[in-house]
Amino acid sequence: METIRKLAILADAAKYDASCASSGAGRRDSRASGGIGSTDGPGICHSYTPDGRCVSLLKILLTNFCIYDCAYCVNRVSSNVQRARFSVDEVVALTMDFYKRNYIEGLFLSSGIIRNADYTMERMVEVARVLREEHRFAGYIHLKTIPEASPELLAAAGRYADRLSINIELPTEAGLASFAPEKSLPSIRGAMGELRWRIEEAKEARKGDAAAGTIATPAPRVSRARPRPPKFAPAGQSTQMIVGADGASDQQILTAADNLYGNYRMRRVYYSAFSPIPDASRILPLQAPPLAREHRLYQADWLLRFYGYGVEEITDTTQGGMLDLDIDPKMAWAIRHPERFPVDLNLAPKELLLRVPGLGVRNVKRVLMARRQVRLRVADVARLRAPMSKLLPFVQLADHHPRKQLDDPATLRARLAPPPKQGSLFDSPAAH
Repeated sequence: METIRKLAILADAAKYDASCASSGAGRRDSRASGGIGSTDGPGICHSYTPDGRCVSLLKILLTNFCIYDCAYCVNRVSSNVQRARFSVDEVVALTMDFYKRNYIEGLFLSSGIIRNADYTMERMVEVARVLREEHRFAGYIHLKTIPEASPELLAAAGRYADRLSINIELPTEAGLASFAPEKSLPSIRGAMGELRWRIEEAKEARKGDAAAGTIATPAPRVSRARPRPPKFAPAGQSTQMIVGADGASDQQILTAADNLYGNYRMRRVYYSAFSPIPDASRILPLQAPPLAREHRLYQADWLLRFYGYGVEEITDTTQGGMLDLDIDPKMAWAIRHPERFPVDLNLAPKELLLRVPGLGVRNVKRVLMARRQVRLRVADVARLRAPMSKLLPFVQLADHHPRKQLDDPATLRARLAPPPKQGSLFDSPAAH
């Protein structure tokens, strides 16, 4: 099969994987190394870094043949789809050709399982090795690792890739057993633990090496007796959970995510709203969940990671552990807890300021800096470009007090809830 036809099949098959981003990669410059490629520069998959930079990645599968029969996967063995497979050399050639044409800045490579986990993982690692060692490719590489692969192959993957990811797919062991019987949650978590250990070991080794290099000695400087310890997946690891394929509540999904962040130092957990697939399994839902649910989960994830919320605070047990689709989870918490407001922006500590709807992490820092100089008034806060209609009912300023607005949560909620619309899933949650 000609390469361009394979590309059409295997790029389309890769679109369901959301755990693709380049944030956290170190910047490599080919001009300094004499190699090819760079993780720096202007952003046929688009990903966004924390500073807003858009980067383009060649996002493909090595093959969509698979020996597993996961009900939610379009590439499962029982699915009636057209199949294709790239060789190692074909993926390398595509990556280099696309990079030289300025189409991409890196590669996201995943695969169906062929023969067995080790054979498949070995082929993917070989792609990364050839790019790095034979072509001196310095661009971004993200490899989707296979939890059943041997520790030696996981170790090899981390030496060549910027980021590794293992998809947990579903938040509960019961869900995984029902929809992906060949996969095991303990096996997935075991591989995640292996990656965490190797990532942290490499960081500590490099820190120790850097500290040893700062010790001043009167002797003339000589060349190093040993090379600096190598990096291991410097952009960390990520994972993906499918939303709406099984009966898991938002509370179960966020509890699983919180565990992944805490126990495995996951860089990101991605949430992918289940989308009906061609030739779907009969045990899957007939309809996709509302896209707003995926968006609310990302907002809730932000609250877990950067705002100090716990899962039990974000989800409302009176709604069966589901997030409110009409208003964002930070606003929903504030309306449920009127006793915590209004917050005095001139006196409250950082922890309380982060609970104010409409104040993001960056604006909280600005408030803390500004109030050292002046007593804040409404005009001062407006200059932060914060959403004032969302913020004012919950704060007290030198010239503003919300009075009794918080005494009627139902009316306040009705006023603050936006009219129904189809929003973008890529709206930043940082402002909520």
